[in-house]
Amino acid sequence: MKTHLKILFSILLLFLLTNQILAQDTSKAHKDSLDTVVKKYYDLNLKIFQKNSTIEDIDRAFELFTDDFEYVHPKYGGTYTRQDLYNGYVRNQKKGGYDGKITDIKIVNKIIGLNAVVVEKRFVKKKDDGIKVGDSEMTLFEFKNGKISRIFEYW
Repeated sequence: MKTHLKILFSILLLFLLTNQILAQDTSKAHKDSLDTVVKKYYDLNLKIFQKNSTIEDIDRAFELFTDDFEYVHPKYGGTYTRQDLYNGYVRNQKKGGYDGKITDIKIVNKIIGLNAVVVEKRFVKKKDDGIKVGDSEMTLFEFKNGKISRIFEYW
């Protein structure tokens, strides 16, 4: 009887430890996938901000968003739907607003949580007196099913 209890206890312990390891792997993989999407978002935006960007570049960025995506920027107009934001990108591009003055987007800090990423970033811009690194800006990304469902700008 004692042998049976030892075996049962050993199997239970092995199950719990294996389950814990798998849960940690899943959590790390989930965080890595969110990090990858945010990096891709900034890479695509940097490409869009260049003088020779195309509508296809904008389309690639918007593939990262859910259908019910919303963009919130209280300082610059409030809440925008996915379509509102897309139209704004296209309008800015057609008016020459993407002129290559933004040369980089430096990620200073990142906190990755469950279906959310908070980023501290700085735009690097061409100015008349050279290249300047802008002030820190905070952005919250929320996710659904691996896609960005909401961006909230806190700057």
